[in-house]
Amino acid sequence: MKKLNTIYWVFTALFAGLMLLSSIPDIVLSPDAVVFMHHLGYPDYFTIFIGVAKILGVIAIVVPGFPRLKEWAYAGMFFDLIGAVYSQLATDGFMPPMLFMILPIFLGAMSYIYYHKRLRAKA
Repeated sequence: MKKLNTIYWVFTALFAGLMLLSSIPDIVLSPDAVVFMHHLGYPDYFTIFIGVAKILGVIAIVVPGFPRLKEWAYAGMFFDLIGAVYSQLATDGFMPPMLFMILPIFLGAMSYIYYHKRLRAKA
């Protein structure tokens, strides 16, 4: 169980950290985030909303307990990541820097998988 917990927390910390760091430019409307989101066709209020939603999702994933809320948070994070990839593809087509998105999707998937492995091990 200790190994399972360690693996879970490593993936969860990396995923949460990545999502948290990506939310800050959205919330403060950094010039780079504004230019990028306008290029994709999103207004400033949506950019702030996504940033706040990411922070709330990170809190839900990291705080122990609240299994239903945690499920919703994982779902929301994946919708955000998949939506970001789709928006970029729809706007500019495939570009090699988009391959970076594999990292947060992988970290999120592994965090989610090990979250459920921990639940089964406790039962």
